[in-house]
Amino acid sequence: MSFIETIDLDLTEVAEIRTDAVTGFRSLFSKKSFEANEVVIGFMARATYEKPNYLTVQINDDVHIELFPECLECINHSCDPNCFFDTTLMELVTVKPIAAGEEFSFFYPSAEWDMDRPFACHCGSKDCIGKIQGAKHLSAEALKKYRFTGFIQQKLASR
Repeated sequence: MSFIETIDLDLTEVAEIRTDAVTGFRSLFSKKSFEANEVVIGFMARATYEKPNYLTVQINDDVHIELFPECLECINHSCDPNCFFDTTLMELVTVKPIAAGEEFSFFYPSAEWDMDRPFACHCGSKDCIGKIQGAKHLSAEALKKYRFTGFIQQKLASR
């Protein structure tokens, strides 16, 4: 069995895509419970780009990747995320416990320096930061609340 088949096989056991009947938006939901700091699934680059787009995760100044398995692109933003894309180890990791049936979410600026498509956040979190633009635009207070990829940490340290 190939590495790609193993990723697909493992993911079907832990997650499923659901489509909102009203909006048509797709989201990824957990099929099992996870503890904090647990690896959900490994991932790899399906494609790489020099410029960001709304489906990519940034791993370097000029390297943005589309994720494989593709369903990981259905993980939506939250200012109170429950998972994190570790782009060094290429793993989706929980940042707090996740119950079976709960939607996976991550903090988009944790893996994006300056987003291609900034947006007004409506996540509903009591700590919602409002406009999501990338880590470059976060306040010092907001930076203390989140985990960031190695690349974003380097960018923050050099500014």
